[in-house]
Amino acid sequence: MKLYQVLLVLISILFLSFTSFHKYYVSITEIEYVKEKESVQVITRIFIDDFQRLLQERYGDNLELDNNQDEAVIDRYIEKYLKSRIKINLNHAKKDLVFIGKEYDNDIVYCYFEIENIEEVNSFEIENTTLFDIFPEQKNVVRTSINNNNKTFVLIPENDKGMLNFN
Repeated sequence: MKLYQVLLVLISILFLSFTSFHKYYVSITEIEYVKEKESVQVITRIFIDDFQRLLQERYGDNLELDNNQDEAVIDRYIEKYLKSRIKINLNHAKKDLVFIGKEYDNDIVYCYFEIENIEEVNSFEIENTTLFDIFPEQKNVVRTSINNNNKTFVLIPENDKGMLNFN
C-alpha cells in the first residue's frame, strides 16, 4: 500500500510539472511610417497586470489600471516610463516620442505615441527595454512597416536594439 501511495505522489508531481501554468512576459510594439502624414506612429501593447505591477513598484503608488480612476496620473506615469524605455533614432538622430494616449482592451493596455515632421526615413533604430527591469524573461516584439518594408525584431535583455537601413 505504501508503494502505491509513493507512486501516486510521484505521478501527480510529474503530471503537475508538465501541465503547470507558465506565464509569458511579452509586449508588442508596432511602428509605422506614414509618409503622407510625415509621421511615425507607435503603438505599444502590454499586459495590464504586468504594467500595473511595474508602475506600482517603480512609482510607489497603489495604482490600478483600467478602473477609471486617476487616469491623468496613470497617463503621466505611462508616458514617463515608456519614453525612458523606448528610444528611437531616425536618420541617425534621436527622436522624441509624443504621447497621444492609451486605451484598455480586455487584459491589454494600448499606448499610443507619434513622431511628427519626418519627411523620409533612411535609417531606423529602436531600443526597447520595457519591463526588463522587473521581468528578466521579458520579450519585446517590435513590428515595423517603414518604406514598404516589414520587419520584426524580438528584443530581449541581452539584445535590446534593432536597426534598419534603407539606403
